[in-house]
Amino acid sequence: MFKGQTIWIVGASEGLGEALARALDQQGARLILSARNRRKLDLLAAELNRAVSLPMDITDAASVAKAWETDALDMAAEIDHIVYCAGAYAPMASSDWDTGAALSMVDVNFSGALRVLGHVVPAFLTRDRGEITLIGSLAGFRGLPGAIGYSASKGALMHLGENLAVDLRHTGVRTRIVNPGFIDTRLTRKNNFRMPMLMDPDTAARHVVTAMTSRRFATSFPRPFSWLFRVAPLLPNWVYLLLFGARA
Repeated sequence: MFKGQTIWIVGASEGLGEALARALDQQGARLILSARNRRKLDLLAAELNRAVSLPMDITDAASVAKAWETDALDMAAEIDHIVYCAGAYAPMASSDWDTGAALSMVDVNFSGALRVLGHVVPAFLTRDRGEITLIGSLAGFRGLPGAIGYSASKGALMHLGENLAVDLRHTGVRTRIVNPGFIDTRLTRKNNFRMPMLMDPDTAARHVVTAMTSRRFATSFPRPFSWLFRVAPLLPNWVYLLLFGARA
């Protein structure tokens, strides 16, 4: 399915992004790997068959622009698919408010996507072709306890995917959102609660690859855990607050 395609993974240095790079490499994709950590990217690219590292800081518009301009002609002409997989997370309840940490999560999880897509979307539209996959989260369906910054920023990214899908519906550019549950990474190890149906990154990556081959706009996993979150927006507010507020 992906043999010969060029896929740009933003957030490829560890966790789901790294596992996704390995999975797509096995399917013959050409990969552009981006994150802030040049060393990790270079090491990963060296292990893969057809991968190059393109370090950039998605929280810095100048860094994103520089990365894009470095290979602007090749990237605009050759990228078939971009996966925005960058993520930041710190557990935070309202009683432990940390404005700096919350803004940092928003900057990586949502604002960074705006900076990157500001270059990609016009290029895709110019040639009327391209695919965009945004990695959201089950936490983005409704506000959750202890998730100030994270839940809202992932929800914003998921809404951005909806914005793009309706705006680009009659073009050759396709958008999808993929919403994983708990993945065993450096970020989720910060949690001090039991995480139902915790997945390893390789398992999660296989789900993402499957979603990338589907014509569905939105994919959430794992089942049946994801059903709870997909139903949550349909609940009356008093029921939602009763169920989720009890977990605060």
